[in-house]
Amino acid sequence: MPVTSQEHGARLPTVPRTVWVLGLVSLSMDISSEMIHALMPLFLTVTLGASASLIGMIEGIAESSASIVKVFSGYLSDRLGRRKPLLLAGYGLGALSKPLFALAGAPSVVFIARLADRIGKGIRGAPRDALVADVTPPSVRGRAYGLRQSLDTIGAFVGPLMAIGLMVLFADNARAVFWVAVIPAVVSVLIIVWGVKERPAGPERARPAPVRLADLRGLDRAFWVVTMVGVVFTLARFSEAFLILKSYHEGLPLALAPVVLVVMNLVYSLGAYPAGARSDRASPSTLLLWGFVLLVAADLALAWASGLTGVLVGVALWGLHMALTQGLFAKLVAQHAPEQLRGSAFGMFNLATGVVLMIASVVAGLLWDSFGPSATFIAGAGFAALAGTLFVAFKPGWR
Repeated sequence: MPVTSQEHGARLPTVPRTVWVLGLVSLSMDISSEMIHALMPLFLTVTLGASASLIGMIEGIAESSASIVKVFSGYLSDRLGRRKPLLLAGYGLGALSKPLFALAGAPSVVFIARLADRIGKGIRGAPRDALVADVTPPSVRGRAYGLRQSLDTIGAFVGPLMAIGLMVLFADNARAVFWVAVIPAVVSVLIIVWGVKERPAGPERARPAPVRLADLRGLDRAFWVVTMVGVVFTLARFSEAFLILKSYHEGLPLALAPVVLVVMNLVYSLGAYPAGARSDRASPSTLLLWGFVLLVAADLALAWASGLTGVLVGVALWGLHMALTQGLFAKLVAQHAPEQLRGSAFGMFNLATGVVLMIASVVAGLLWDSFGPSATFIAGAGFAALAGTLFVAFKPGWR
């Protein structure tokens, strides 16, 4: 039996094995995805001749599609009382999309591959986050989400590191790197098949009812406040593809472009678990305010950077703001949603923030092409400052 008392120095419950396995699945898939994503912006611009606006559109549409799918996959996992089949479908589609990147001869093929990859992410995202809450005691959910995010992000900096080494090995042949990326994607599917165990479904989660808008009445005001704050926060963010483009603009060689994501995700990974543990004890409002401050600082550093050192400082600050906020939002969604609607809640949250991320990415690309890189990041800093101001004015009373 896990120890539940926190008095007199007693230990908190341990993070369940299923959370560790889900983290390893995410790690493996992120190695694959980030090997590709770290090279994709420059592959699109240098090899395929795409513009920054087109990249923003591809990234925005792909991410928003993932968010739309999360609504249905989360709801379906609630109705079925099962999470694993949707995890398998989502990670399987992600693995199947990887060869298309290597075969792409035009930006349209990259778009199709990216769309399939993100739809796979949408299928698996909400059920996975709901499963973490299903198997984890409330007193350590911040740690659980922080741990899963940390393992996920380890993959997100190991992948770019592998991309750098393989670019050297393959003499800057990005397509060869994309083929190697298929391997860890397949591994992630195998881990799902053999390693993920879900909690037996209770009768309240096993209702084979059709999708009804009336069910959303079970999501109370506290959940919608979390969603609203998440939307406002996402207005100030856009695709990390623009961090890579900025580094290339400041002179980073093509083969070393993945260094940007290595730095960002290393900081993100190292900070995610401590931030998650801190969220089990500290005020969520305080942590999110620091997240706004860090995002403003990151955007300003990137806007004013005149060399690679300044860019990497901004990238590190970007990773730190992600570490402080992303696991926290997942915990808040789980905390303020009824158990029987937990998957649906994650789907709704991701839909709202994903649509806004699409808008932010498209605007970022248009600003880049029209006024230059600095305009993109100055606008991001302005939106972050505005979002932080609105957040302080609203003052949600979270526990």
